[in-house]
Amino acid sequence: MTHAAVGPKRRRDVIVLLSGGIDSSTCVAFYRRGRFHVMTLFIDYGQPAAEIERRSARAISRHYDVALHEVSVRGLQRRDVGYVPGRNAFLVCTALASAQSTSGLIALGIHAGTAYPDCSRAFVDACQTVADVYANGTIQVAAPFLEWSKSEIFAHAKKVGVPIDRTYSCEAGARKPCGKCLSCQDRASLR
Repeated sequence: MTHAAVGPKRRRDVIVLLSGGIDSSTCVAFYRRGRFHVMTLFIDYGQPAAEIERRSARAISRHYDVALHEVSVRGLQRRDVGYVPGRNAFLVCTALASAQSTSGLIALGIHAGTAYPDCSRAFVDACQTVADVYANGTIQVAAPFLEWSKSEIFAHAKKVGVPIDRTYSCEAGARKPCGKCLSCQDRASLR
């Protein structure tokens, strides 16, 4: 991962797209340890888990003493629980639209080992092309875990003290995770 647009004289700002799950929470820890000025962004787009994810995002942001910005978008037609086509592109574009800085990083906790097309190098490169249209190369789209497996992220999270008990990863949005969705299955495989 390069940070070409973030030179030595510029403040190293990063907006981490924070769902409150393990991956995005570990992304916050990753950049805090890298001495970036971290801000987090939680986006409620009508997902079933929005309220519980919001609580987790708030808890993680408090834990790392970073500012959390929240955006709510209404009117999207939600499909079943699971993969949402265009979700990560929507999140990146929402971060671009709500960025308070004209330089820095927009970071996602996406990782290897999924079948989702928006967890790939091609996706990150496409998002960078869009960001360049709006920010002329001063904002970089970053995915520090793009080549990592879920188990590598989990191991890193434990190593650096991410408060895993404050994270939430269930697409159904149930207080007690459903155990059936892909996020629950991913999380269960880590124990």
